[in-house]
Amino acid sequence: MATAAITYRIKPGFEEEIAEIFSGFKRAGSPIIRDESGTEIGRITATSLFIKDDRMVRFIQFEGTLEDVGRHMARQDGVQEAERKLAPYLAEPRDTATVEGFLTYFRNSSMRCLSQLSVDSLPPEILAQL
Repeated sequence: MATAAITYRIKPGFEEEIAEIFSGFKRAGSPIIRDESGTEIGRITATSLFIKDDRMVRFIQFEGTLEDVGRHMARQDGVQEAERKLAPYLAEPRDTATVEGFLTYFRNSSMRCLSQLSVDSLPPEILAQL
């Protein structure tokens, strides 16, 4: 399972307004990611959203590729609604109204992963000791 971090530059001082946007966030209809033929190609297993000062970061745990995650999220009504509401608070405007625009932003705002460790990645002999 992989984890990605997507960063957003926001206008400082609007943390509560942004928190309000996400308090009523409409989740995706399904965590399952499918290709054009309907075949399951991945799954979003968890998301988290953090905010401080002029930075917001979304963490996404997933199976599959980040490109497929972005394509799946771009098509979700709740994501599009949140994007529209978030637009006035962004320090840098972006086009996420289309799948291609969303994917471009997704690629450009993905943070480089320096390390990713999980219990699942521990050797069996270490897991047995836990």
